[in-house]
Amino acid sequence: MRYYIIAGEASGDLHASNLMKALKEHDSEADFRCWGGDLMKEQGGELVKHYRDLAFMGFMEVILHLPTLLRNFSFCKQDIIRYKPDVVILIDYPGFNLRLAKFAATHGFRVCYYISPQLWAWHASRVKILKRFVSRTFVILPFEKEFYARYDYPVDFVGHPLLDVIHEKQALPSRNEFLQQNELKDQPIVALLPGSRKMEIEKMLRLMLAAIPSFKGYQFVVAAAPSVPAEFYRSIILDPGIKLVFNQTYALLKSSEAALVTSGTATLETALLGCPQVVCYKGNPLSYAIARRIVHVNYISLVNLIVQKPLVKELIQNELTKDNLVIELKKILGDTTMRKNIHQGYLDLRELLGESGASDRTARLIKQYLIEKKVNSDINISK
Repeated sequence: MRYYIIAGEASGDLHASNLMKALKEHDSEADFRCWGGDLMKEQGGELVKHYRDLAFMGFMEVILHLPTLLRNFSFCKQDIIRYKPDVVILIDYPGFNLRLAKFAATHGFRVCYYISPQLWAWHASRVKILKRFVSRTFVILPFEKEFYARYDYPVDFVGHPLLDVIHEKQALPSRNEFLQQNELKDQPIVALLPGSRKMEIEKMLRLMLAAIPSFKGYQFVVAAAPSVPAEFYRSIILDPGIKLVFNQTYALLKSSEAALVTSGTATLETALLGCPQVVCYKGNPLSYAIARRIVHVNYISLVNLIVQKPLVKELIQNELTKDNLVIELKKILGDTTMRKNIHQGYLDLRELLGESGASDRTARLIKQYLIEKKVNSDINISK
């Protein structure tokens, strides 16, 4: 089978690569052409576009880069026609992928959506796009199946793929090994996760760094995005004592007392690794004002959204200041009762997410769907 897979950011690259690995186990002749990152390339995908050239955050940023986005979309359409895949698999990235679903379906290509867009938070009306143009949708959050059922759209809940990733990383180095490998001091660690996009990193990291002078006896370590060069981080981090680690985010979180985390998939990763956190978000003021009008959720972090309560502190927009970061970080470092409650909440979260195996379940369902369609097509031809 020929698979055309589109992921537009680092988390999508991770989950798509694991899906590709699972698909190869169920389809020995799997051929992949993809938009994504290095992890998808490692699984044998022919990489058409890297996500670092696709990731724009916020309404204003998208508008400013609209010519680039339109060129990418036009190229993608022609590339799909040339490749003639058996299925187009869309991974999150809704602004691009929802439009692409319409194009692919109307041109006769089968479409599957893995990690469906968060339509429950914004633009619920777009469910009709999925209903009309997407053959199978695979959701990873427990409440999404019920959400889509309200619109008479059946979806498959496959569990969260991060459970697979965390399970595979069980053999992480001990704290002492992590300290030695990265030449760190024998002091408690606070992890800084400023995001994966350059625009995001520059804004968030400066704010996080501003809080550091208020903490004596702690060392702060930055989880660097693999697609962003060290020089970019060092242009922001002026203190040579603040370490960067690449491709060691899970080991860092496992070894840390607390973390400052930019809102996104990283908040869930941090929770699954048991590290107390403060969730941070600050966007373009106009983009944020627009989002406030169209986004209808009580929380911004996946952790709080899933457990449906403020388990971890969220500092959003104007609340995200150096002083508030200091206050909230001191709480989760020093308040034993708060730390105990957070850890218990993390256990509840893991239970809600279901069992591991999301990548394999999704791969099996996609392969089964394609075989059924092929059989039906052959029957129709024979008639």
